[in-house]
This record gives sequence, C-alpha cells and structure tokens, in this order.
Amino acid sequence: MAAPIDRPLYTSAESTLMQEEIFGPVLAATTFRTPIEAVEIANNTRYGLAASVWSENINLALDIAPKLAAGIVWINGTNMMDAAAGFGGVRESGFGREGGWEGLAGYTRPKDVAKPLKKIDAFTTEDGHPADPLDRTAKLYIAGKQARPDGGYSNPVYSPRGKLLGHASVANRKDIRNAVEACNAAKGWSKTTGHLRAQILFYIAENLSARADEFATRINNLTGGRTGPDEVETSIRTLFTYAAWADKYDGQVHGVPIRGVALAMKEPVGNIGILCDDAAPLAGLIAAMAPAIAMGNRVVLAASEPFPLAATDFYQVLETSDVPAGVVNIITGSHAELAPTLASHLDIDAVWSFSSSDLSAEIEKASAGNLKRTWVNNATAMVPSTADYLAASTEIKNIWIPYGE
Repeated sequence: MAAPIDRPLYTSAESTLMQEEIFGPVLAATTFRTPIEAVEIANNTRYGLAASVWSENINLALDIAPKLAAGIVWINGTNMMDAAAGFGGVRESGFGREGGWEGLAGYTRPKDVAKPLKKIDAFTTEDGHPADPLDRTAKLYIAGKQARPDGGYSNPVYSPRGKLLGHASVANRKDIRNAVEACNAAKGWSKTTGHLRAQILFYIAENLSARADEFATRINNLTGGRTGPDEVETSIRTLFTYAAWADKYDGQVHGVPIRGVALAMKEPVGNIGILCDDAAPLAGLIAAMAPAIAMGNRVVLAASEPFPLAATDFYQVLETSDVPAGVVNIITGSHAELAPTLASHLDIDAVWSFSSSDLSAEIEKASAGNLKRTWVNNATAMVPSTADYLAASTEIKNIWIPYGE
C-alpha cells in the first residue's frame, strides 16, 4: 500500500495526472503566467466534467468561466450540487445532464407515434438523354468555395422521366476531413453575436427568395412532383424563424441553496455532421443547417442522396450571403458510405441523421470513440420541432456564482 501524499503534485500539462480524469484525493497543480495560458492548459484535455475558478477578482473569474470546456464551473467554490441546476460534462466526460430543466428533457419523448422510415431511392433510366444541352457536374462546397471531390467520381442524377439533369460529386473520407478542417478554421463563428448570425440568416433567406422560381423548378424536376414552390417557401420561412431565434434563445438563472446563483449558459455544440432529409432536397437541408448555425455551430451537411442538385444550386446563395468560409460545408454522395466517417471523426462533436437510410445503430456505435452527441431517427420518419432543433444545437454550461461578503 502506497503512503498517502499530503501535498499537491506539481506537474506538466502533458502528464497523465493532467490529462486523465482522476476521481480521488489527488490535486495535480501547475503554474501559468497569464489568464489566457491558464485557459489553454485547462482545456488541453479530452475531458470536461467540472472546473473551479479561484480569484479575488470576480470580473476576471467571470471572464474565464465561460471559456472553460466543462459542463459545470464553480467560482470560488467546488463540488456544489443542487437539483435545480444541471450537472454533467462535455467532450469525453459525456453529454447528459442531471438536474435542471435540461436534465428533465433527457427523460421526455414526443407523444406522437412516428411512422416507419421509408427508403427513398434515386431515379434510374435507360434513356439518359440530357435535359440540358450542357452536361454539368456539381462540385462540393468546402471552406466557402466549390471544390472537386478527392476521388474524382460523380453520379448521374436523373429525372422521373429519365432525362439526365446533371452529375453530383461523390465525396469520400478525405473530403470530410477537409470539411472538418474548414469547420475548425471557422471557430470564430461561435464567438460572434446572435445579432450578426441573425443578419446573415436573413440575408440567405432574401437571396433564396430572389431565386425562388428557379429552385422550385429544380425541385419539381428532381422529384417529379409539384411541391417545389411550397418547399422553397418553407425553406425561406425556416431561415427567417431561426434568424429570429439567433439572439433570443437565452440561458436561465437558477435559484440554488447558496448566497449566489447558477447561470445556465447555452453554448454551441461545435462541429456538427448532418445527414439531411432525402425527401425534401432543399427544405431538409435548410431545416438542419439554419438552427445549427444560428446557435453558433459549424456544419458538414451530407445533402439528399437521391436529389442532391437542389443543395448544389444552394452553393451560389451561400456564396453571395456573407456566410464566413467554413461555417457551412456541403458534400454529396452515399449516406451509408459517409455516415461512418462522420460518426468516427474525432473533431466532429455531434452527428444528426434525418436520412431515409437506417443508419442509426452504425452512427451511434461509431460515435462512441469520443462520446459525441447523436441525434438519429431510429428507423422512423421523425418530424422535429423548433424546440428540438434548438436544444440539439446547444450545450448548457452551469456557472455557480457567489455574491456578498
């Protein structure tokens, strides 16, 4: 049996004591020169359960607390818990919460009975004559510009009548890697104000509205229906809705049994990989994109697999709407092939699947590598609400703030 240690262990940032979660009477300590360096050292770990900030300067403590990658932060205190305030971690410390409204949300489910998932396949043909004399091959949209796929492959896209509408690029794991790197380069988006994000979403909606007839025609040609105008109108309304929410989805102040408060801050999740709805090639993409970027996230969107050309047309709207490079990245290809790479990528923080392919089990299994959040349809045709999208787009950090002498 080892002798007990009655003093802190002063160690380097890369030490096992500093990198691993150690639940025991051990205090690993290190020095720092500036508050910025202190935050970098504290966040230099794959875990993020709880943190304490100790300072005589409450202004400095309040500046540091939101910057720490932890689910709960105590100022000038530690290990304080109450059912009114959620407790839980981020990163590989998990993503669930116990206590608070956010804790209750984990035990709720929609009252409606969801319909079974129905696979939507692309149209095939033996005709193959182009609908347009110009044969077009749509690229991917990565880091704010259109990029050729790494593999150089593309798939033909046909109308229900057998006419060739164009070709869509086939993305692979390297294209996903490039898209995630673009997301990481756009981390500043998470620090922008809700007002700024709202203005950009409004601008996207305005530019889409100016080309509404063009997109409606494209959707009708892809799907063979007449729902194009309604789908475009739904997309525009969705953009306006989440633009309005961008600076209004506020946190809460919890009453806790201390002389102080617990501030529940809603923060962006980070990088989100999304398999978009196959049935609605434009509305499905925007329904997932708009809430995610409104809350400050960066996204890698896998467009509708059978009808990808509506998403590739949307590149031009993004390019003319002041969207910073890397905030929105769009790839095309097989959802079954893209899902494992998205789910296993260690720099993706969450994966959503609205695909008509049943990929839920595979995504959840692959996501365990870094305990990323998953939101999957479990073989049902789910119809999320605005509240569902906003909750999935945010994480809640509870900061315990004392006051008084």
